[in-house]
Amino acid sequence: MSNSLAIASVTATLRRLLEKGGIDHVTVRPLDKAPVGIAADKQRINLFLYQALPDAAFRNMEMPGRAKSGETGHPPLPLTLYYLLTAYSGDEQDDTKSHALLGEAMRIFHDHPLLGAGEIRDAVTADRDLAASDLADQVERLRITLQPLLFEEMSKLWTTFQIHYRLSAAYQVSVVLIESTRPVRTPLPVLMRGKDDRGVMVQPDLTPPFPTLTEVAVPKREPSQKLADMTKLPKQPPTALLGDELLIKGHHLGDSEVVVDLIHPLIKKAVEIPVKNGTDKELKTTVPNKPTELPAGFYTVAAHITPTDPAKAGDERKTNSLSLSLAPTIVDIKPKILKRDALLTVQCRPEIWEGQRVALLVGDRELISEPWPAKPARPEELPRKTDTMKFRLKNIGPGTYFVRLRVDGVDSLLVDWSKTPPEFDTTKKVTVQ
Repeated sequence: MSNSLAIASVTATLRRLLEKGGIDHVTVRPLDKAPVGIAADKQRINLFLYQALPDAAFRNMEMPGRAKSGETGHPPLPLTLYYLLTAYSGDEQDDTKSHALLGEAMRIFHDHPLLGAGEIRDAVTADRDLAASDLADQVERLRITLQPLLFEEMSKLWTTFQIHYRLSAAYQVSVVLIESTRPVRTPLPVLMRGKDDRGVMVQPDLTPPFPTLTEVAVPKREPSQKLADMTKLPKQPPTALLGDELLIKGHHLGDSEVVVDLIHPLIKKAVEIPVKNGTDKELKTTVPNKPTELPAGFYTVAAHITPTDPAKAGDERKTNSLSLSLAPTIVDIKPKILKRDALLTVQCRPEIWEGQRVALLVGDRELISEPWPAKPARPEELPRKTDTMKFRLKNIGPGTYFVRLRVDGVDSLLVDWSKTPPEFDTTKKVTVQ
């Protein structure tokens, strides 16, 4: 392979080849600069590199011998160079001389379909700027091929330079392999494939090979199997209350000390819950009954796994996270019978934190809670919490309505799905006169 001077070295070699073939004046200029300085007694061949494209045959292919087995090398940059050969003469009335000169240049390239290492060394030695080129040492030979161009392609090329078209011939030179400067990765040889040279552990199913949680459930609030078969209801995210037992299912949860983390956006630090008992596929724990510390809303549940085997000390892992909603509970509603546009006071648990969105669902109407009082002057009294919220019954006609409390998108439980058929909680009603 060769270094980054390869493109310039190819151009210099082609130029040297034309000069040694008997053409006295060879320039390497853009098309709009090529006619400048042509005298009547001097003819000129201009060699213009107009395109460099990747070579598909060598793309993403490591060169043999550059990297040994087990090593990771980097493919070279393979390029195909495209040149435009144009002849000029000083006679503006008769262009025969330029035609003859073009024919002579094409004959030289036809007689040299392959560039030899000696020809490349001769060209780069004559140019001081190319002395460091190692194109001559490239294993792949450079081939010169006449490249047919349609008239449309040729006219677009000349139009780009805003110059009148002259008879030209196109050639391609391939393949130029520019070596990558990124180092080869050479890892040490493998002496043993795992413990006792047992090789790679293979698992014949889709079960994850590391601790993973798959489901969080609240057993006492699971719909009955008969109801699920009848209605085919989609499985909903689990909703828990303070003090509820959680059943967490997963894989590779045994033989370790497990702590369940409850994470909520309003709580700065995750709440750690000890696991009562568990197996390799199930964990049982309880939501702490702390109404002042755990706000209602959506939580993420994850398990922190610490191996009990001393040989695996330090190999602690944290499982993936699952969603769990903690529902508010309506403790009391006052008054149960009230008039339209009156204030309804709702006592709940856990406490509502300032910043949470709280609404009361009365029948099919949503009522936003009354504003909190002004903030205290001392910041240490924040965040503020309360277990009592007030709602004004606006635009609600006479009748008896079931009520639900919604905190950050989680509704208080109004339906007992564990019964067949399910039942409403009749204590959560108000009458509007």
